[in-house]
Amino acid sequence: MADTSSQVALVTGAARGIGLAIAKALATAGFSVALNDFGRNDELARAVEALSDDGAKAVAVPGDVSDLSKHEWMLRTATDALGPMTTLVNNAGVGVLSRGDLLEVSEESYDRCMAVNAKAHFFLTQAFAMSLVNAKRSPHLFYSVINVTSSNAVAVAVQRGEYCASKAAAAMISKVFAARLGQEGIAVFDVQPGLIETEMTAAVKDSYRTRAEEGLTLFPRLGQPDDIGTIIRTVATGALPYMTGQVLSADAGLLLPRF
Repeated sequence: MADTSSQVALVTGAARGIGLAIAKALATAGFSVALNDFGRNDELARAVEALSDDGAKAVAVPGDVSDLSKHEWMLRTATDALGPMTTLVNNAGVGVLSRGDLLEVSEESYDRCMAVNAKAHFFLTQAFAMSLVNAKRSPHLFYSVINVTSSNAVAVAVQRGEYCASKAAAAMISKVFAARLGQEGIAVFDVQPGLIETEMTAAVKDSYRTRAEEGLTLFPRLGQPDDIGTIIRTVATGALPYMTGQVLSADAGLLLPRF
């Protein structure tokens, strides 16, 4: 594995939920962590304080990832505070404005999902990759982009069609950047969480918990944000060498074909 004491990560959507769990997991591995979120400055400040209290180097980088004009500033702010970046975790995401008939999906909801869940992944990855390609890098560090997409990149949810489309786009973004950045020594992974208990899934968690216990997932429980944090820490530390472009299905076997 890489020397994680010099690893620096930017985690988007990190004020709570899966993003905060990722930031904490990376911090426990010795990473310095820049935490990004939009519109939750108090929560973001508390998240940074929690990491700092545990001895980690952490900084808040607030901002809307769908505003492409802010990407260079986010990366520069993280670098100025923590040192040269090695790791980008594109975790920020939004759900649909309202669940319902696919035939009634609004352009507003579609564009919002695409802007945050796909377009932001593409262009923040592009900016991050360009900063690495043009910089002198240590051969002892592991450089990676880790995109958090969803099982809905593959599995259809008719009442959230625009969300599924955006996650499928994000999954392909992971693949094309893996193909481009391999020659640069930058690994790219797509982590696809399944049924994870977060604020975003609060409205349906009870029904999904029952379905998980009845066999929808092979492990009869909902996943927790810490599960995803541990997976991403494993990837970001270089513990999966000679791999890139892979989909890591963090779904307890949800999508495993069965008879």
